[in-house]
Amino acid sequence: MITDVRAPLEHQQSYGTAYEQMLEKVRYEGAYPTRERADEAVRLVLGGLGRQLTGDERVDLAACLPLEAARVLTAQIPDLQPLTGWAFVKSLAVRSDASLATTRWDTGSVLAAVTAHAGPGLITRILHQLPTGWALLFGRAELAPAA
Repeated sequence: MITDVRAPLEHQQSYGTAYEQMLEKVRYEGAYPTRERADEAVRLVLGGLGRQLTGDERVDLAACLPLEAARVLTAQIPDLQPLTGWAFVKSLAVRSDASLATTRWDTGSVLAAVTAHAGPGLITRILHQLPTGWALLFGRAELAPAA
């Protein structure tokens, strides 16, 4: 007799296909052992990003993301003063009680998936809104403005 062993129903999470695909991308990019670990990273980083973005960029990014990811992003109240990229990583490390290296890895893995959903134009707009240090988190070179 073959049985189907699964987690009890109350422990299962049902996500939309788009969010499942996003989790798989994050899992692959971050080399996470489980989808649950990728989901933790997504929730941590998108929650933090939601505290940094305002205006049209926030709305447009939420519209590009899978519904579950957009909810995590938009559930946060934006901070009055956005953090630099490095301060952002440090704040996430404190929130998650993880090392700076692990948190930086999580951030890069999640923002790579965000970039795939948002596209280069929106990411450029987002980077113009945020303080220095964010371009590297999105996998771009940090360019100094022309004098």
